[in-house]
Amino acid sequence: MVIGLRIDVDTLRGTRDGVLPLCDLLKKYSLHASFFFSVGPDNMGRHLWRLWRPSFLYKMVRSGAPSLYGWDIVMRGTLWPGPVIGTRCSHVVRSVLEAGHEVGIHAWDHHAWQSRIARMNADAIERHLSSGIHMLRQITGVQPCCSAAPAWKTCDAALLRKERFPFTYSSDCRGHSVFRPIVHGKVLSQPQIPVTLPTYDELIGRHGISDHNYNEFLMSCMNPEGLNVLAIHAEVEGLSRIELFNGFVRRALKKGTGFAPLGSLISNSLPVGHDSIVRRKLVGRQGWVSCQAGMTDPGSFHAQPPGGEGRTFTVPQCS
Repeated sequence: MVIGLRIDVDTLRGTRDGVLPLCDLLKKYSLHASFFFSVGPDNMGRHLWRLWRPSFLYKMVRSGAPSLYGWDIVMRGTLWPGPVIGTRCSHVVRSVLEAGHEVGIHAWDHHAWQSRIARMNADAIERHLSSGIHMLRQITGVQPCCSAAPAWKTCDAALLRKERFPFTYSSDCRGHSVFRPIVHGKVLSQPQIPVTLPTYDELIGRHGISDHNYNEFLMSCMNPEGLNVLAIHAEVEGLSRIELFNGFVRRALKKGTGFAPLGSLISNSLPVGHDSIVRRKLVGRQGWVSCQAGMTDPGSFHAQPPGGEGRTFTVPQCS
């Protein structure tokens, strides 16, 4: 069994402080992953306006967001324009490519895409993608080979615009298998490699799951006969939860489970079908996310909270 490892880098702090420790950890185990960088202004603190929404406030409290991410991330870009990440941290991005990892574009402005993609017209999407790709190409000297939509939010216009760029694949949604998206009845050329596993912030604090049993539970979510793609964040697993992630890697390797960049999942000849991408709700995440239309129920798994009895519940997925 192989886990496709996707590492999202959303912020200045995550790029500056979280990426290199993750690279060191992966080097220790001779592993490679796919890194997706946000390279434009870091305005992530502007999400604070959503605190009036009960679901977002609950998630902030449940995950302990200020201590998990740090106040500089929580407040970035609220009182003044956010710094341009690619300008500040170009050496970090280059070092990831030099270490042999896949490097792809996540966003120009992560906050803008996440909060506005449903209202962006095709020209605005084109400008956003072109700005991010141009910056990443300036930093690395090569065209980014892949892309991943921020917060798993995309739309038909974005999928069509991405066809204009030479991406080997994109990872814009949640799902269960590698597929080529269908837009307006047409099958697009670029395959989608969806994230299949829940993320830390979706699970932690729910149904008795804590740092003590998180790794064990996440391992129980693996599909031994299907696609397994895990998304981690430089702001979480690269910083405050790096030892937790290190423990997960050790546990997986001990059980004979490997890790690989997402691109290798295609080269390993996984079957590539056709499917639509739709908007659905995801348990543990505020708002809608893009999901593979043909997703099936991932099943139920047992979590063992510290000092309590085992519980059964459905892994967060689209519904």
